Amino acid sequence: MEKSETINVDILAFGAHADDVEIGMGASIVKLTKAGKKVAICDLTEAELSSNGTVMLRKEEAKKAASILGVSFRQTIGLPDRGLQLKEEYIKKIVAIIRRYRPATVFAPFFEDRHPDHGNCARLVEEAVFSAGIRKYDCGSNLSYHKVANIYFYMINGFHKPDFVIDVSDEIDQKLASLQAYASQFNQEASFKTPLTNGYIETVKARERLFGKEVGVEFAEGFKVKRPLLVNPDCL
Repeated sequence: MEKSETINVDILAFGAHADDVEIGMGASIVKLTKAGKKVAICDLTEAELSSNGTVMLRKEEAKKAASILGVSFRQTIGLPDRGLQLKEEYIKKIVAIIRRYRPATVFAPFFEDRHPDHGNCARLVEEAVFSAGIRKYDCGSNLSYHKVANIYFYMINGFHKPDFVIDVSDEIDQKLASLQAYASQFNQEASFKTPLTNGYIETVKARERLFGKEVGVEFAEGFKVKRPLLVNPDCL
């Protein structure tokens, strides 16, 4: 990639597989895009080992879901499904993505999750965020270094006490629509039964409802952080 190929976005959300970002923060993305923020999604793998569907179908579903969310750019970098190990070559590929899109804020899955790929995705992205800001770090492209201001973590399968939440009461329906775009994954009539085909979308909706009740709204999405949040005293 040449420097001329850089695309400045406000938010860059990473997932191990297409549908991870939608599960964890789809409604927040809708809220952000409605507010004029430019959002990009990067799926690390093609989810080639998924029990249902095909790689080509998953890409079509991901494109439809991104359109529902108002996402400006989405791409897959083709790392191996169930092979997201902490390797320098993988970190370099993610660094190149960060330097291309130059986001202020990066999102990744939370580390604690029943699917190892999700936690490994978080570790790879965290390493890449740090390396992307090192001027002399060579990621194999001509893209210049870029320092990300914030990195936050969304939940996929886990239910953890969030460090902060976003009110998504007005955006929950679009989140659910983006998940329903992945018919190959969430269809209860799928040929191979998985945790995703057994009322998974309803479970996600219930989680967001519970997070909402914690802060007095109908629905909210929860996020984790690794360093303290700065609070404006005027908001107190």
